[in-house]
Amino acid sequence: MLSRQDLMSGKSPEWMEIFQLTTEEDVPSSHVYMEAQIFTPDSKRLIVHRSARAHGGDKDDPEHQYLICDLENDGELSPITFEIGVKGPAVSPDGEYLYYFVDRTEVGGGSLTLKRVSLDGTERETIHVIDSQLPGTNFRPSFVYPLSTISSDGERIAISCFLRDGEREDLPYGLLVFEIEESSVRVPVYGNMWTNMHSQYCRSLDPEASHDIMVQHNHSHFFDRAGNRHFSTGGLQNDIHVIHDDVTNLRVFPWGRDPTERQAGHECWIGRSTRAITGTRHTPTGEGQLIEGRRAVQDLGHLGMNTPGAKRWRNNLSRSFVRPNLIHFGVDIEGKRLIVDEAPRPEKPTGYIYLADIPDDGESPLQNVTPLLGVQSSWQKITHPHPFLSPDGTMGFFNSDESGILQAYMVRGW
Repeated sequence: MLSRQDLMSGKSPEWMEIFQLTTEEDVPSSHVYMEAQIFTPDSKRLIVHRSARAHGGDKDDPEHQYLICDLENDGELSPITFEIGVKGPAVSPDGEYLYYFVDRTEVGGGSLTLKRVSLDGTERETIHVIDSQLPGTNFRPSFVYPLSTISSDGERIAISCFLRDGEREDLPYGLLVFEIEESSVRVPVYGNMWTNMHSQYCRSLDPEASHDIMVQHNHSHFFDRAGNRHFSTGGLQNDIHVIHDDVTNLRVFPWGRDPTERQAGHECWIGRSTRAITGTRHTPTGEGQLIEGRRAVQDLGHLGMNTPGAKRWRNNLSRSFVRPNLIHFGVDIEGKRLIVDEAPRPEKPTGYIYLADIPDDGESPLQNVTPLLGVQSSWQKITHPHPFLSPDGTMGFFNSDESGILQAYMVRGW
């Protein structure tokens, strides 16, 4: 990895170190995504990808592959996948395996394969192949989401996709849950407005909570028969649900679905707890706030923050910022520390990345907010910084195209 102390900003702490992890001058590379489970639990190795943008790679790009970044060995990069169409990487909770999907689907056909490989590159095996209709349905997967999520016990992995069903008009997007040892798959939730699920298994070690999946419900989006995604403006838009992966116990977090607050499309669990954080956009202030949900409550009809009794479970973590414009964020596995980016404003033209402590009382704002560096990024969708933390919270990671091409970076020193 390459030392990049030249990226220090005027507000950067003197003790901080900055490194560039990927360095190919003619191939864009990036981190996978803030919520992706791509780290070994000892915080020594992580997955990055080459020939990729901030929101994923092209499934038909032969140059796209996942790499292991070995932080104990000066950030050495080693390819771990070689197939065309790889997506949805997830490191097993014990850090022994990488699970990933090979997407060779097309609308109404093709195949989706779940694979597993030891992180030393051995024991590569196929877990499950979908090349026909899903059991008990007329569904065929396609337009597979770039992210997967694995349960804290390592027994199940989930990924979302478009589900073509004959010629019906209300075509659904849905969630596939794979039982790894049984080599089986089920569809616990689907519908024509579940188009950007950001599905995330709860990382709690509690056996019951390990079946909970947080999913984003996009009330303003839908797919047509050709698989084209359509957007509508206005309305109350997204809400965030929690479902048990056996299709029971639908709950909702107290966010959004209100004229004054729109859920912005990013959320994550707070470490191994059952608390979570979302980003929101507010009217008329235009602020980008971070709102904690101390629990998900029984869903009573997609009411979001207006679900009866829900508002008492909310906490505005971003009260420690003046006119916040916070966008993307990540949390360590203990739920003690958060890293977040702030989109550019005239007074901060490059945007900024901050580190902060998360209070455990569920009532206080973020503590010890520390500006780390200005993100010298073009801030296009394909170059979003998407900061996240190592599981132990001692290192932060982000993307930037400050060199003219997208690369993956790391900060440490606190």
